[in-house]
Amino acid sequence: MILDAALANLLSPIILCFVLGLVAGAVKSDLEVPAPIAKGLSLYLMLAIGLKGGWSLAASGAGWSAAPALLVAALLSLMLPLPAYAALRSLLKLDQPTAAAIAAHYGSISIVTFASAQTFLAQQAVGFEGYVVAMVAIMETPAIVTGIYLAHRGAKAAGDRGPETSHRDHLLREVLFNGSVMLLVGGLLIGWATGARGEADVKPFFNDLFKGALCLFLLDIGLTVARRGAAMKRLTVGLVGFGVVMPLMSATAGLGAGLLLGLSLGGVTLLMLLCASASYIAVPAAMRLAVPKADPAIYMTLSLAVTFPFNIVLGVPLYYAVARWAVGG
Repeated sequence: MILDAALANLLSPIILCFVLGLVAGAVKSDLEVPAPIAKGLSLYLMLAIGLKGGWSLAASGAGWSAAPALLVAALLSLMLPLPAYAALRSLLKLDQPTAAAIAAHYGSISIVTFASAQTFLAQQAVGFEGYVVAMVAIMETPAIVTGIYLAHRGAKAAGDRGPETSHRDHLLREVLFNGSVMLLVGGLLIGWATGARGEADVKPFFNDLFKGALCLFLLDIGLTVARRGAAMKRLTVGLVGFGVVMPLMSATAGLGAGLLLGLSLGGVTLLMLLCASASYIAVPAAMRLAVPKADPAIYMTLSLAVTFPFNIVLGVPLYYAVARWAVGG
C-alpha cells in the first residue's frame, strides 16, 4: 500500500514539476522562474491555504473545541527542536550556533510540504479538520523562539554578548508579524468569517488555480535545490542521515499527538507531516538575523535539499499509510 501510494504521489503533476526543476538545474539549463513571480506564488499559496482552512473551519462549526489542538501544536513546535539539538551536538558534534539554527528548522513547518499533503489527501478523497490550518500558523513561530534560546544560551556560556538590543527588538517584530504568519492567520480569519458565500465568490482563483500555482512553485524549488550543488558538499553522511531520520521521529510524535486529540485520518496525517517537515522560508530569515554565526550553507541546504524532497516524494504517502493503520481507516 505504501509503495502504491508513493508511486501515485511521485507520478502526480505537482511532484513531477519538482523533478523537472531538479533535472533542469542539474543540467544547467537557463530555465528560470523570475524572483517576483516566485514570491507572488508564495504569497498566493499561503493565503489560499489560510482561506481554505477558514472555510473548512466555518463548515465544521468547531469553536473553542479546537483550543486543545492549537495548544498541542504550539507545544510540539516549541519542544521538537530540543531532541534535534541534542542529536546534532552530541552525535554529530556541530557547533552550538549551527546546531541551534538547524534545530529551529526542524521544529517549524514547511507550507509547501503541507500544501502537497493537502493535494495528496484530496486525491484519496480524505478530509480533515478545518482547524488543522490554524495549527499550521501556530507551529511556525515557537520553534524559532526555542532555536534562539538554545543559541543564546550557548553564547552566554561562552561569554558572547550576542545580538544588540535593537536587533532583538527587530527580531521580535519579525517573528510576531512575519508575512507568512500574517497571511495564514489572516486568511484563516477571513475564510472563517465569510464561510461558504465567501468561498463561492473567489472559488475560481483560490480553488481552481491552486494546483497549477503549486506546480510552478515546486518547479522553482526544484531549480533552487539543484543549483545548490556547492552547498551540498558541506553536508556529511551524518547530516544527510539526520535529515531523513529526524522527520521520521518527529512524525511519530505527531502521530501520538493526533491520536490523543482524536483527529481524523486526514488530520493525523497532516499533523504527522507538519511535525516531520522543516522550514526553509521563515526560519532561515530569523536565524540569519538572530544567530549570524550559524552556517546557512548547512541549515538551509539540509532542510531544502534533503528533508523537503524526502517528505514530498516518500514521506507523505508513508505518513498516510501509518496514520491509516493507527486510526483504523
